[in-house]
Amino acid sequence: MSIWWSLHLRREAASVPLARRLLMGTMESAGVHPDVSYDLSLALTEACANAVEHGGAAPSGAPGGDSPGGAYRVTAYLDGEKCRIEVADSGPGFPPSRVHVSTHRRGRRRTRRPAPAPAPALALPPETSESGRGLCLIRELADHVDFGSTPGRGGAVISFDKILKWREDAPLVTA
Repeated sequence: MSIWWSLHLRREAASVPLARRLLMGTMESAGVHPDVSYDLSLALTEACANAVEHGGAAPSGAPGGDSPGGAYRVTAYLDGEKCRIEVADSGPGFPPSRVHVSTHRRGRRRTRRPAPAPAPALALPPETSESGRGLCLIRELADHVDFGSTPGRGGAVISFDKILKWREDAPLVTA
């Protein structure tokens, strides 16, 4: 069984727990193991917090442009053995040196295409810094991470996925 949902949220701090609660409720209902649910909800929280803080207001007429602080979108797919989450905002996007960074933590690629160049390491901020660890945390919590800017429209896009583990009593697992 597959589950898919998408939210269009205002860039306000109160939107972050809303997205997290919806994801947690979806995974609990589907029977996803609590450890995996926690990792994904924490990664989603970081991605949403980044969109709220750095997303910028969209121009008038663009998606989210009519709301005072702009908007961002969260989309989640639970499909088979994987959950994929995407958070897209309408801000300035990532600096060109950071566009389309990809990491694969587990498993093998199933394509015959040449392997991409190694992803540049994200530099950790100083220990005394109050922010700047979100992308590094997402990379540690997910199995695969992509982030970049939306061509022609501006805005950052962070997508990440994780292989799901199921509870023994999971109602939506097919044999």
